Amino acid sequence: MHATVAPSPAKRRFPRLQMWHQILIAMILGLAVGHVVGEPAKMLAPLGDVFMSLIRMCVVPVVFVSVVCGITSLTDLAAMRRIAWKSIAIYMVSMAVMAVLAMGSANFFHVGSGLGLTVGAGEAVATESTSMKDALLSAIPSNPFKAFAEGALLPTIVFAVLFGLAINLTGEKAAPVRDFFDGMSAVVFKLIGMVLKFAPIGVFGLMAYVTADHGFSVLGHLGTLVAVAYAVMIFFMLVLCALMLMVFRLNPLPFLRKAIPVQLFAYSSASSAATLPLNLENTQQRLGVDPRVASFVLPLGSTINMSGLAVYLGTVAIFASNAYGIELSLMQMAMVVLTTTLASIGAAGVPGAALVVMSLVLSSVGLPLEVIAVIAAVDRLLDMGCTSANVTGDTVTAVMVAKSEGVLDEECYNRA
Repeated sequence: MHATVAPSPAKRRFPRLQMWHQILIAMILGLAVGHVVGEPAKMLAPLGDVFMSLIRMCVVPVVFVSVVCGITSLTDLAAMRRIAWKSIAIYMVSMAVMAVLAMGSANFFHVGSGLGLTVGAGEAVATESTSMKDALLSAIPSNPFKAFAEGALLPTIVFAVLFGLAINLTGEKAAPVRDFFDGMSAVVFKLIGMVLKFAPIGVFGLMAYVTADHGFSVLGHLGTLVAVAYAVMIFFMLVLCALMLMVFRLNPLPFLRKAIPVQLFAYSSASSAATLPLNLENTQQRLGVDPRVASFVLPLGSTINMSGLAVYLGTVAIFASNAYGIELSLMQMAMVVLTTTLASIGAAGVPGAALVVMSLVLSSVGLPLEVIAVIAAVDRLLDMGCTSANVTGDTVTAVMVAKSEGVLDEECYNRA
């Protein structure tokens, strides 16, 4: 007898598409509908408007909670105080430098110029330059709740940093508050995940509108944006990291050679957290960094170091200003650098971090947020490059700190 095999129920379904696949398909469909349908496709713009409103809804709670959690995660500084502040200083300086370099490169190549996007009714635009005194005063919230209600983002970040430091300095009595914010972090990240499920619909609506209004020229501008951002990130990984190591009298060639497997894994996974175990092993076993340094500096970097994202956001800020024909003042460019650096604290663990932090950076200088839906079409591609740059920055910082502390095994570092 032959055993009869019962026909299996219809389990063979199409595999669930990842978010970046969905956004890419939505972009292609939006381009097609905008091109074929033409002027009537502009009626789809409200789909994008709803998505952008949901993004705006998340900005203040996400920024406040993530910054507070990022600060409170730095509790064990008693024994590692010197290493911690060295690492933090290198991370912050490198992010600021990369944002400046990205903005300068995007300006040089006129990224976004000629796209001719228009500002919708009621949409904020960049304001006139303010004095340094006014900028500093506006960053200090006289009423933090008013800053929350008005969406004043830089005062929100400053208050979050001070609030997080106060929690750390309070000690054990603040443990319930720290636990509360850990729970809030999980909640707001889940909220972001819920909102980002609408991203393909929003991208479809806005790409259909933009294509109906501007044609296929948007694709060429996005290609230029990606090319400039990648060029700056590669320059950081190959040139600036090498110069940083040479300052510490280290040959950069062993580092550049041994970092390749980690960089490739980071690029393919687009996840700093997923790359962390491999990076820890590579940094300790192949680069000779003392485990006490590597086990502190690398997880810290995966939390607060986003050099690649600084390139991404700096390039996008110039892309948006050129696309909308809004000229940024020197003070506003400095504000982009500042908000990019500060908003990176704790943002590395946020799903869709680039899109959320991007809204913060653009809002800080009054640039329209509708450009985010256009950028979302190439977000995955840029995010992969950002992850490689972020991880490389973490690793080179660990090597530099170990060298400065006298705990770098240089024989292992130089070994082929």
